[in-house]
Amino acid sequence: MRAPPILLCLALLTACTTPSRTPPVPAPLADTVPLPPVTPDPMIWQPGHWDWTGSGFTWTNGGWILTETAGKQYVLGYWDKDGNWVAPHWVR
Repeated sequence: MRAPPILLCLALLTACTTPSRTPPVPAPLADTVPLPPVTPDPMIWQPGHWDWTGSGFTWTNGGWILTETAGKQYVLGYWDKDGNWVAPHWVR
C-alpha cells in the first residue's frame, strides 16, 4: 500500500525544519519573600529570575528594591523573534 502524496510531503517538510537555536527558559525557582526592610523609602519585591550568560542560564535571587527604580509591570526574560535574549526588566 502506497502512502498518499500529501503524507509524503508532510514527512519531508517535517524533516527539513531546523531546531530552535535558543534554549527554553527554565521554570522559575521558588522564591521565599521575606518581610520588607524597615525604611522610610517605599520598596517593592523584584522576583528572582533566570538570566542568559551567553552559554547558559544563571539564577538571580529576588530582592527588595526601591519603587523609584521599578516600573508598573515586571517582565521576565525572553528570547525575541530574532533570537536575542531580552533580560528581565521593569516596564513603566
